[in-house]
Amino acid sequence: MRVAPLLLLLSGLAAVCAGCGGGRTAASPAELKLERGDLIALSHVLKDVQSPVASEVTATKRAWPLIVNGLPPDGDAIDRSPIAAAAASAASIKLPLLLEEARAAALTGPAAPLAGLVRSYVLLVTRGWRLIGAAIDQIDHGSAASARFARENVALYIESVYDGHFTLAQIGKQLLAGYRELGGAAAFGAVFSQPEVDALASAYSEATDRLHPHVGTRLGS
Repeated sequence: MRVAPLLLLLSGLAAVCAGCGGGRTAASPAELKLERGDLIALSHVLKDVQSPVASEVTATKRAWPLIVNGLPPDGDAIDRSPIAAAAASAASIKLPLLLEEARAAALTGPAAPLAGLVRSYVLLVTRGWRLIGAAIDQIDHGSAASARFARENVALYIESVYDGHFTLAQIGKQLLAGYRELGGAAAFGAVFSQPEVDALASAYSEATDRLHPHVGTRLGS
């Protein structure tokens, strides 16, 4: 079962839905000011992690064809170098202080679900790649039982990487929606301009971050 990554993904998407407009009462000027300030702070975080995230995306896309359909039957046939590079690239992404659990919980408006998406992405890809590497080690050097367990469960870790990138690819559209919800360029002015938000939306988009094809292996296969 893909319980862990799916729960993380669904929690992130639920947070996004919670921040969407349906039924929300009109915010006061003070609330709007706070929400805009939080969205600006979140945009700075997205800029700060943009380079390491882009490196992880590039490394993962190189390694993805090697694992998308599961690990080869022969452990010696596994090309470890791209996989190790993707794992190292994912591990190098450090969550800024604003996205640490206690501080992220204090964010308001559209910034709150966006912070959840970033946290979910980082957790899914770092754990996914780390466990894929551990599975390969068990196949190579572990007992027969450990190797069998690793093969039976590696699909879960591969799905975690896929789900992490799916989550990452939702950030741009949610950022644009939040920007519009809080008044857009007319409200933010030069502090957070339309070209800036468009550039971030492009960096965190389906076109940039989704993995293709979808996972071709299933748990226990």
